[in-house]
Amino acid sequence: MAKKRKQSEIEFPFYTYLKLFHDENKKKIYKAYSPLTRKFLNFNNSENANSWLRKPQFEALEIYVFLKEFLDNRYLYEIFEDWYNKSSQFEGRQDIGVSQSKGTLGTFELFGPSEFQNDDKIAFEEIFKQIEAFKQSYPNYIFALAMGIGKTVLMATTIFYEFLLANKYPKNTNYCHNALVFAPDKTVLMSLKEIETFDKAKVVPPEYINWLDSHLKFHFLDDTGISLNAIDNSKYNIIISNTQKIILKQKRKEDSASEKLFNESDVLYKAKSLNKDFEDLYGFEINTDQELISNQRFAKLIRLKQLGIYLDEAHHAFGSTLEKDFGIRKTATSLRVTINELAEALSQAGSKVVGCYNYTGTPYVGKRLLPEVVYAYGLKDAIDNKYLKKVKIHGFENVRSNAKVFVRTAITEFWNEHKDKRYEEMLPKMAFFAASIDELQNELKPLVEEVLSELEIPLNKILVNVGDPKITTNDDLREFKNLDTPNSEKQFILLVNKGKEGWNCRSLFGVSLLRSPKSKVFVLQATMRCLRAISDVQQKGMVYLSKENVDILEKELEQNFRLTIEDLTSAGDEKELVEVRLVSTTSKNKTQKDKDASSVKRKKVNKWG
Repeated sequence: MAKKRKQSEIEFPFYTYLKLFHDENKKKIYKAYSPLTRKFLNFNNSENANSWLRKPQFEALEIYVFLKEFLDNRYLYEIFEDWYNKSSQFEGRQDIGVSQSKGTLGTFELFGPSEFQNDDKIAFEEIFKQIEAFKQSYPNYIFALAMGIGKTVLMATTIFYEFLLANKYPKNTNYCHNALVFAPDKTVLMSLKEIETFDKAKVVPPEYINWLDSHLKFHFLDDTGISLNAIDNSKYNIIISNTQKIILKQKRKEDSASEKLFNESDVLYKAKSLNKDFEDLYGFEINTDQELISNQRFAKLIRLKQLGIYLDEAHHAFGSTLEKDFGIRKTATSLRVTINELAEALSQAGSKVVGCYNYTGTPYVGKRLLPEVVYAYGLKDAIDNKYLKKVKIHGFENVRSNAKVFVRTAITEFWNEHKDKRYEEMLPKMAFFAASIDELQNELKPLVEEVLSELEIPLNKILVNVGDPKITTNDDLREFKNLDTPNSEKQFILLVNKGKEGWNCRSLFGVSLLRSPKSKVFVLQATMRCLRAISDVQQKGMVYLSKENVDILEKELEQNFRLTIEDLTSAGDEKELVEVRLVSTTSKNKTQKDKDASSVKRKKVNKWG
């Protein structure tokens, strides 16, 4: 009999069991697919010598198709119920018994052998409720792949698959005829241009390339003044937008007589009771009578058929608290409310949201495992399998009184390691993140310039990007966009708020945070910026942090990846963790420069303390 557990302790990675079933029954599953689907999957199979997708990308694609075709694009709670009961497509699946470890149900031993004990039924009911609580009016799936694995390319591949199958089977309502791709902010929005520029021949069989090229229509909404010009009822549109460019706006006042006359195209919606069931769960009321007004883009979207919605960096749609975990907020400007309203409007128009496909770097939000995760590939696995650089963390104490030592140590070690080297013909780069523009201008930039001068490194290798046109010119922005090219001569990048997702600079080999930012997760995001793989050999990213930021990083790694700093730095056979301590020197015969350099004392440790 299973050991009795508290309901709140149950954390069940159902995606693990989905993949186990898929892999054990692959022949039967593939046999059920259409010939076009089998051709598409075989073309991308990572075991084939000429395939381009990495193994985790292909595995995620397989699960995407598995949910779409074999499991009929159903809600995940329904799939879980059938899995548990061995019914429908899961008929005859192998028995798996119950096991508990550290408050989780994570081994391949759940619900069995064949006679379910009372505790097993209780566990099932609780897990079922957790998954069902995420239910929207459309299928909602989460793909959690670590940064750098290639989520954008995976997203593009799944959209190409959808359109090819929609063209082949136009009456099948499980396939998307149009795709709306959401980015949480402008940084990620820029990276999503890859969907349009990506070489489709890498993931699409050659006989279908010409059809895609002639039918795909891209709409890139990167400015508030750009309208959506998709033709009503047209197909094969890929609309890439910042969430704020589509999101419903709250109507704050009554229209004047003239506004009513000239705004007939505005469509009013009410936030009905789509999320009413969550009120008791979270203990707050949702304003169901608040009027919402759609902008032109929203009105255009509801005139498209069979829309698939793709969320990049989807954890922004959940947040850090329970009410945000489920995309529920009191205000009507929530991304999830917008998607729900879009789904309702499409339904009223005789169409639907085929599904919402969420792509994120982690299956966790805070201490919670997101129940609707259908595939996960973690950060440590990505480093171990050489999809990312290895990483070494350097922590500094007493940074406030030794800022110059911090900057000099980071630059000196970076320069000694990478001077005169190029990787894939690109110069290596190091990023310094400041907490504010004032800090960058008055403290960080003068220190970097001073150290570079001492090391006889040209100051024109510095690039500043702070988002203020008085400081960062258009030429600077152009240089920033071209950093990851052989023509870029910039190597020391001074930034404010560019550590977020979406900055894909593979030639970045080092990052440094002198002060603690306001956002805790920013430390994790900035740290990971230098881990994208480059060259055929696994390289190493160097991270320089204050002791305060090391402590923040430790907590963020635990919350987002269930990892410690030691786990991170030991990944990829990098076993050594280095701590840098700043101590004073008492020698009176040394120059100040020598004193600063000698004040850095290193000690190997097993953990931070």
